[in-house]
Amino acid sequence: MIRTVACIVQSGFAPFEFGLACEAFGLDRSDDGIPNFDFRIVTPDPGAVPSNLAFSINVGDDLAFADEADVVVVTPIPREAWGNVDERVLDVIRRAVDRGAWVLTVCSGSFAVAAAGVLSGRRATTHWRYAETMASMYPDIEVDPNVLYVQSDRIITSAGTAAGLDACLHLLRIELGAEAANTIARRMVVPPQRDGGQAQFIATPLPVSTSLSLTPVTDWMLENLRRDLSVDQLAAKAHMSPRTFARRFKADYGTTPAAWLGRQRILHAQRLLEQTDLGLDAIAYECGFGSAAVLRQNFSRVLGTTPTAYRARFACADDLVGAGEMAS
Repeated sequence: MIRTVACIVQSGFAPFEFGLACEAFGLDRSDDGIPNFDFRIVTPDPGAVPSNLAFSINVGDDLAFADEADVVVVTPIPREAWGNVDERVLDVIRRAVDRGAWVLTVCSGSFAVAAAGVLSGRRATTHWRYAETMASMYPDIEVDPNVLYVQSDRIITSAGTAAGLDACLHLLRIELGAEAANTIARRMVVPPQRDGGQAQFIATPLPVSTSLSLTPVTDWMLENLRRDLSVDQLAAKAHMSPRTFARRFKADYGTTPAAWLGRQRILHAQRLLEQTDLGLDAIAYECGFGSAAVLRQNFSRVLGTTPTAYRARFACADDLVGAGEMAS
């Protein structure tokens, strides 16, 4: 069982993400039967540590405590530091992994762990906006932008902002058990375990086509999502051969026509789940999935959650309209 937790902060740290670690590991919850942790904030050079906002915090401990902590939390670091992390921090991370301590990152804190070399050959995540950058900087890491957190042995990397809390609760669930983790989550007024991943929260606007000849085709696709659309049919509308159309589409949109169409169908399903009270069969028909079973299968594969769970979380009650209103 974990007893000691060191939270590393560096110049330019993000206050909210830092606060998540303090909330998860630093509060006294003994009245709920939760064991207290020896939680300390550490930094390479003790003293005033500026945040990325207009204030600083005073940190009295250097990194020495992190070398004996059961958990080392690495908070986000500024973009300009991603390729130039303090070597003292990197050494602490390497030693923590070598001795079998837990290492947990929040958001871009994963860049520090990546720089330490301990993620080589492993799967990891970070904020979806920075996933491509991490994959480019560290091609030996399998960066997954579609999850809230990843556990690889005793290294846990988390996605952006609040996903750090999901990672903390995951670790607490492993170490303290589900009941204790649920108690902590209830105190924080958050779900003990969220369904799905970052894909639920990424706004995916339509890519800007570099070929005006394809714009009418994609517009027509969006207007006819319920239809069974084939590449041959789409190519004919674009006045191209199927091979030329597929090649041009991939060049302009970065994916195949089928994959693009599937994603637009999921996006439309999300909108209908949020804004209408249509049943799953009706939504499946409107989006071109044919049946509720096929909708559920595709929805869960892409978003990591079920349509029912998604609607429960994101439905806009004031905006709900029924099938009759949709048709009018």
